[in-house]
Amino acid sequence: MEQDKSSNTVWHHATVTRKRREEFNGHRSVLLWFTGLSGAGKSTLAHAVEEQLYQNGRHAFTFDGDNVRHGLCSDLGFAPEDRVENIRRIGEMTKLFLDAGVIALTAFISPFRSDREKVRSLLPRGEFLEIYCRCSLEVCEGRDVKGLYKRARAGEIKNFTGISSPYEEPENPELIIDTGSLSLDESVAKVIGLLRVHGVIGQDKQ
Repeated sequence: MEQDKSSNTVWHHATVTRKRREEFNGHRSVLLWFTGLSGAGKSTLAHAVEEQLYQNGRHAFTFDGDNVRHGLCSDLGFAPEDRVENIRRIGEMTKLFLDAGVIALTAFISPFRSDREKVRSLLPRGEFLEIYCRCSLEVCEGRDVKGLYKRARAGEIKNFTGISSPYEEPENPELIIDTGSLSLDESVAKVIGLLRVHGVIGQDKQ
């Protein structure tokens, strides 16, 4: 039997702990997991929240789905097994960012509930905040800034979520944002409010 690849490695416990980093930063670290169909506004919202956090001295970083696939997951396609591995990798990466005291934001379709729950299980209770960017397929197709839905409808893109591959809506997300009807500012305010309710951040600087 092949030996487990990680069996000879031992986790090193640093003297600069997550708690010390959080105290230094002045806020807790947490994972904001934005999920929804392509065109639902996940990336736009995540980056807007990151910008507001930055403007108020908070340490945050957004993992954008397309950006991650240019590097960390450039070897993966969009078959179901590749989607699973894509989410597994980003889950492990965000866990490290939380240890670094950073508020991590992710913008991934992440269509399968089981994959999102696996990431949730990596973290202590209350540190995975699932944000469902709810937007109808019709509105998402109407936006279609990348022309992906049109290509998917034409059969040029296989395993496209919402067309030829399913999207499983979150059953109990921490927050639902109707990105098809709310403005970006309204949506950002809801996410910031979520962070305050969970004690991640305090009031913004005046």
